[in-house]
Amino acid sequence: MKKILCVLFAMCTVFTAMAKSVKDNKVAELYDRMELKNLVDTFSVLADQKNTEAQKWLFTEDAVVDSYLGDQKVTSLVGRENIGNAFGSYLALFDIVYHINGQQTVKIEGNTAKGVAYCQVVLIGNENGKKMMTTQGVYYDDEYVKQDGKWLIKHRTSHFTWRTQQEYVLPLKK
Repeated sequence: MKKILCVLFAMCTVFTAMAKSVKDNKVAELYDRMELKNLVDTFSVLADQKNTEAQKWLFTEDAVVDSYLGDQKVTSLVGRENIGNAFGSYLALFDIVYHINGQQTVKIEGNTAKGVAYCQVVLIGNENGKKMMTTQGVYYDDEYVKQDGKWLIKHRTSHFTWRTQQEYVLPLKK
């Protein structure tokens, strides 16, 4: 009887440790998912603020950003500095930049992850003497890497799938 109790106690100890390990892994995965969502949201907030100096640090040193309008590839940027410079030049064309992020799915494998994130982008600027508002639907196919405990974008493929444009009318003052 004493042997049976010892075996049962040992089994309970092992199962408790296994359960704790599974729970710890799930908590770590949830934390990583939260960090990856924060990375995508921070990218958008910094774009809205036109803070491309801070935004470029969300990418790895050798990151790649490919952009498509429909099925046509329109740009391919390589390297953190090139990405920051190109984003800065593009965002300078607009008075107002506004991102609304939506759903994101990710698959995490150790210190790498792949994900898809959806976004609506509103750009307001001058075009041919008129204030114009362009609204775009975009989704990002992302590859992430965790370096020094921090998630970064390694490769982003931006798919601009639709676009509307209208003259922007300033809101009425009260």
